[in-house]
Amino acid sequence: MVSSGKKWGIKFHEFLGMLIGEYKHTIDDKNRMSFPIKFRKEMGKSVVVTPGLDKCLFIFTMAEWSRISSRLAESSMLSADNRSFNRYLLGGATEVSVDPQGRILIPDFLIDRAGLKAKVAVVGVHTRVELWDEKTWDIYKKTVEAKADSLAEKLGGVGVL
Repeated sequence: MVSSGKKWGIKFHEFLGMLIGEYKHTIDDKNRMSFPIKFRKEMGKSVVVTPGLDKCLFIFTMAEWSRISSRLAESSMLSADNRSFNRYLLGGATEVSVDPQGRILIPDFLIDRAGLKAKVAVVGVHTRVELWDEKTWDIYKKTVEAKADSLAEKLGGVGVL
């Protein structure tokens, strides 16, 4: 039986497009990384790879990138913070094709920026994929897990959970 999600305010079609989960992969000697099979259908034939936050890379579908870049374009260029973040995210972004084997080529400058080595963690975060160096991800994850209860309490206080 398939639930519509009506009881919880979830639209079923939104759930189908959600990128979730953690996968361990490798970057080969040609800087190619294979998407997890669960992500391949959702990501499409081209994606945008851009510097992320917390020392990772963000990978967006073309549709999501279009939405994000449009919102950034609407921000005031009179604000130094807006200009800086636009330069960071848009200036470092690159569109890459997904090959028939589900791999993408990650440019050297983005590999260097995120400190990626051969072993990486590929993490689905709803509308984006994050690409982390495996050791950096493991350290980050342990840090967050140690404070998960207090984070949940803070998010509950503002109505998120």
